[in-house]
Amino acid sequence: MKVMVVGGGGREHAIIKKLAESDAVTEIFALPGNGGIAKDATCVDIGAKEIDKIVAFAKQEKIEFAVVAPDDPLVLGAVDELEKAGVPCFGPEAKAAIIEGSKVFAKNLMKKYHIPTAAYEVFSDVDAALRYLDTAPIPTVIKADGLALGKGVIIAETRDDAKAAVRSMMEDKVFGESGSNIVIEEFLTGPEVSVLSFTDGKTVVPMVSSMDHKRAKDGDKGLNTGGMGTVAPNPYYTKEVADLCMKTIFLPTIEAMNKEGRTFRGCLYFGLMLTPDGPKVIEYNCRFGDPETQVVLPLLKSDLLKIMKSVREGTLSNCDVEFSDGAACCVILASDGYPGHYEKGFEITMPEGELIYVAGAAIEDGKLVTSGGRVLGVTAVAESLKPAIDKAYALAETVQFENAYFRRDIGKKALEV
Repeated sequence: MKVMVVGGGGREHAIIKKLAESDAVTEIFALPGNGGIAKDATCVDIGAKEIDKIVAFAKQEKIEFAVVAPDDPLVLGAVDELEKAGVPCFGPEAKAAIIEGSKVFAKNLMKKYHIPTAAYEVFSDVDAALRYLDTAPIPTVIKADGLALGKGVIIAETRDDAKAAVRSMMEDKVFGESGSNIVIEEFLTGPEVSVLSFTDGKTVVPMVSSMDHKRAKDGDKGLNTGGMGTVAPNPYYTKEVADLCMKTIFLPTIEAMNKEGRTFRGCLYFGLMLTPDGPKVIEYNCRFGDPETQVVLPLLKSDLLKIMKSVREGTLSNCDVEFSDGAACCVILASDGYPGHYEKGFEITMPEGELIYVAGAAIEDGKLVTSGGRVLGVTAVAESLKPAIDKAYALAETVQFENAYFRRDIGKKALEV
């Protein structure tokens, strides 16, 4: 089977490596892929948002199954266009991808269908938002409505910080049109949990839970990033919590989307906060999370292609989805300075045959060099969390590139549970 994966980061590399394990897969194309993915798939220089070109390529190459991995092309309707052209796809249609594409839509959906989430207000006028902040509880959370590369959320510790965040989003347009509307919401406390789930719009099959580390520096200090590392499973996510989430969040969300005429088929990501009042939704993503995918898929024992096909065909309830009882840890090796300014173009040396997912690297003069902020996801699997973390850090020490930076405390909180 000829398979195509749209995207070019560490998440896509993890998906490609897992798809390659399927007996049915004969060839994998990555659009655009990256310098590291090129070892595992044929990279094609077509950007993830160039939907017309993606469709033309799929038709020309007679692609038999496509996986659209990033948020942008999903929200822009890549799946709709590919399916229209006769290419079977894993991923939600645009009308369902709005659950991530608009924070305002997601919050209003939760309010309408009584799905637990933080209290919030929506603003399209900067002065109204600033007036609201004069009396709003502090700390507070400011979110750009649209997509912002995982960086459109600011936790403001003071009123001044909150107002500065509003101005930067709405007046300075730091996230472009994504910040034209904003959500100001209650600051929740408690352990965070990421739960990716397969769903065909009827059945929901949660994957292994994980714990992301968003801040750039140790001790959860520094700026928010796209994620500096993950561990799975998340020890806070007990069977009791999982059962409660299925009843109060997962199934109600799928049912709500169906009632809205926006049936969701694909990977629905639930970003949860386990508050003193019970689990609440912080955010939805319409796709596999990054870097959560880099710890979840290595623990998947079943055939990923079979699962993805069953999601598209609406037969997920008949599909075998099995995860190992082990644990995994992913440490992100980034370019020092990320998520701000950083240098790139440095040669990367790393061992062969390990679970190292390449996110921001290119081939120059036959050498693999850094080309992004998050460069590699170094992953290790073991029978339990502590050895998985130890193995991931030992492996990270064997990878070399100039100005490499990584957090030293990935999984530390998980081990304290």
